[in-house]
Amino acid sequence: MMREMLKSKLHNARVVDIKLEYSGSLSIDKDLMKKANIIPYEKVDVYNINNGHRFSTYAIPAEKGMICVNGAAARLAMPGDRIIIVSYCYMNDEELKKYKPIVLILDENNNITKQ
Repeated sequence: MMREMLKSKLHNARVVDIKLEYSGSLSIDKDLMKKANIIPYEKVDVYNINNGHRFSTYAIPAEKGMICVNGAAARLAMPGDRIIIVSYCYMNDEELKKYKPIVLILDENNNITKQ
């Protein structure tokens, strides 16, 4: 049996910018992507703490500290909003025996405060 499990979580990320006219995606600090094991174009779900909106998109790398909501999803967030960014993976019961997701807690400048 395969189970869908949390793979990576960036908790309390702060939206720095929005770009409505961009073709889509979520720009994430490339160092955060690496530490969270999120690769370019990987599907991510985004949960906006400020307004409750939830959406799916894909991750693209950005410069240090950047979290930018692009395309149509830019209507669902504002600069300063706190969001949760998650990715999932499928695992079998054997893999789950030694499984632990990556959870990174971020501060208001998108620096890691807790791993």
